Amino acid sequence: QVQLVESGGGLVQAGGSLRLSCAASGRTFVGYAMGWFRQPPGKEREFVAAVDWSGGSTAVADSVKGRFTILRGNAKNTVVLQMNSLKPEDTAVYYCAARRQYDLRVKVAEYDDWGQGTQVTVSS
Repeated sequence: QVQLVESGGGLVQAGGSLRLSCAASGRTFVGYAMGWFRQPPGKEREFVAAVDWSGGSTAVADSVKGRFTILRGNAKNTVVLQMNSLKPEDTAVYYCAARRQYDLRVKVAEYDDWGQGTQVTVSS
């Protein structure tokens, strides 16, 4: 069992920045790809960004490309989502997820463990 704890959410004005962090712990946290997903009010959970185990391969959704960056810490058990130029449509609960494979994926169903989520609200 892997535990994921997100932090860094909050309220920000449009055009501002936030940095979300996710810390993973558990039995043996080795070989896990990690991702960020979000769920806007009244909508389904959607892919935002992902990184493979090595940190060398990343993917971001088209809706956030050029604004969001995913980074993996040297210790491999932390992942950061740097969000710049935020828009009101980025408002959502953001979830950190871990996948028990080395390679990244972009679908909700392909991740095994989830954090509790952190609220991000962008005001216009």
